[in-house]
Amino acid sequence: MEEQKGKKIHLNEYMEILLENRKKEVVKEDHINELNRKKGEGLTSPTTETTTEETRLFTDYMHRANIFHIAKSDEKRGKLLMLRKFFKSKRNDEVEVYSKCGKECIHTVGKVSTIGRDFVMLTNLNKRIWIPYSVIESANIPHGIPTYSNTHQHLFYDNNLRDKLLYNFGETVAKRDVLKQQFFEETLNTNLHAWKETWVEVHLNEGGKIVGKIVSSINNKCTLSYFRKKVEVDLEKVQYITTIRFLRLFANMKKYFLKGDKEDEK
Repeated sequence: MEEQKGKKIHLNEYMEILLENRKKEVVKEDHINELNRKKGEGLTSPTTETTTEETRLFTDYMHRANIFHIAKSDEKRGKLLMLRKFFKSKRNDEVEVYSKCGKECIHTVGKVSTIGRDFVMLTNLNKRIWIPYSVIESANIPHGIPTYSNTHQHLFYDNNLRDKLLYNFGETVAKRDVLKQQFFEETLNTNLHAWKETWVEVHLNEGGKIVGKIVSSINNKCTLSYFRKKVEVDLEKVQYITTIRFLRLFANMKKYFLKGDKEDEK
């Protein structure tokens, strides 16, 4: 072929040269495609020249290396990507998170429930906790819990679900929170809107706390109601959100009414 460079040749001459080179070509055995052909599943193109396990390991290494390279040039974005990668690898597992709330450091332990674009939701026996990535100082696995390379899951193959995803993707994903998390990373704003009518306690970076029921969360503003009073909270100022139990809510109600009685006396 090198001899023919720069020289015009006819198709029949090119075919003769090509067939001659094909005869000299070393044929590499492909056991995977050979088995697929016998099963009638057709042939697949290999992603790389290496073996499949080497490709998997290299892909994982490449993703991690890219995150560290991004972190060197953009520390803020790199931290966000690292936290998201860590929490995704520990989905449904127990983790501990150290976060800032004003000048106070909060230690939170819970199972990773939702991994969003700019937040993580942890759950324990008592409550749900929303923590923005921007306030997280460190995340780790609690002492004494073994480290697994992959989260422990029971998998089953659902042909009905596969058909629904193929022919009615949007509606199927919209109805299931688990699928939403796999195909779409929510923001804190959109996730809170899905938890309307939930009583929460919001911690602000100024050190204040607001208790109320979520009315809506639109345009990065979360509206809370507390006995006919509505408060709009800027989510950029939020450092910690937790659901509130009935006993805690009852105590807040008592304080609210006592405060109202004192104001009436004045």
